[in-house]
Amino acid sequence: MTTTTFELVPGLITTREKIAEVYGCGTFQGIEPAVEAKKVFVYSDPSAGEEYGYTFDGRAEDDEYGPLYLYTGYGAKGNQELKSRNKSLRYHVEDGRELHLFVAHGKVPGSGTMQQRYIGPMHVDPINPVEVRRGLGKDNKMRDALVFRLRPVAGSTPAWTAEDRLQPAAADGLEEVEVKPTIPAQTGVKDKNAEQHTTAETVADIAGGPRKVVRREGLLVEAFKKHLLAAGHEVKTFQITLEGEIGALTPDLYDLTDHVLYEAKGQTTRNNVRMAIGQLADYRRHVPKAEGLRVAVLLPSEPSPDLKALLDAQGVRLVYQTDTGFAGFPLAD
Repeated sequence: MTTTTFELVPGLITTREKIAEVYGCGTFQGIEPAVEAKKVFVYSDPSAGEEYGYTFDGRAEDDEYGPLYLYTGYGAKGNQELKSRNKSLRYHVEDGRELHLFVAHGKVPGSGTMQQRYIGPMHVDPINPVEVRRGLGKDNKMRDALVFRLRPVAGSTPAWTAEDRLQPAAADGLEEVEVKPTIPAQTGVKDKNAEQHTTAETVADIAGGPRKVVRREGLLVEAFKKHLLAAGHEVKTFQITLEGEIGALTPDLYDLTDHVLYEAKGQTTRNNVRMAIGQLADYRRHVPKAEGLRVAVLLPSEPSPDLKALLDAQGVRLVYQTDTGFAGFPLAD
């Protein structure tokens, strides 16, 4: 590794060759570990992704933990696996390596060399580091793609622009899902395995510094999922992308057996119940031909009588956790 002076400043326009010259990494792959320098360089190029059948890369909508950038992992054909370069990215914190994100920025004038714009230092989201999505590979076959969730290092100012915003996926890059009961084939609606949350809390290094995050909602969903499985039900969820918008809608849980969409909340408060009602109203609009679809709110305890009346008035079922299981399940016809 050379010791040439080179400062990584957000907004810097450079090339892969320059980065390799300074830090001793490769120049050809989207994920390039620099072992001696204790760094991992990620090169995002959404336009190249479109050529390979995916459009998952880009600046996603901010969530409760702050800014977010999605990045599709290594492997142009076949299912992507959490090994090799993908493993280097996923476990960069555990390996003591800094993570630096670049985005393609046009060609060097008079050359075929692609320029890279340095976004800034990042880290993989400690709460939900990577998602599995379905999309076309370079061989035009559907496969599992690893989509990493990257967040800016606390105190840094990412140099992203409006052009870095995540673009909605094209219709031919999505998977048509068949379930029983049938959900209509619909652009932007994809089958997605429900996530598992097995710890009660974690420490997230998010904008504003590290803080403890309690996973009440995730644990509630996981407990109810186990309850459904024990009852012989099949469970999934959906990822719904919308034309003209960034990010995606993801209901917490879908019970295929009873044809029910669930939205969980970690606290039984009026604001949480009202939010769940609105989310379910939004989700169900995107499966308008699904006859008999029911929606339900999942809560960690019994709500007040007035909140029960509110849910009933909106046609939303209620399931809540008790000491012995879940009240309200199975849903009454």
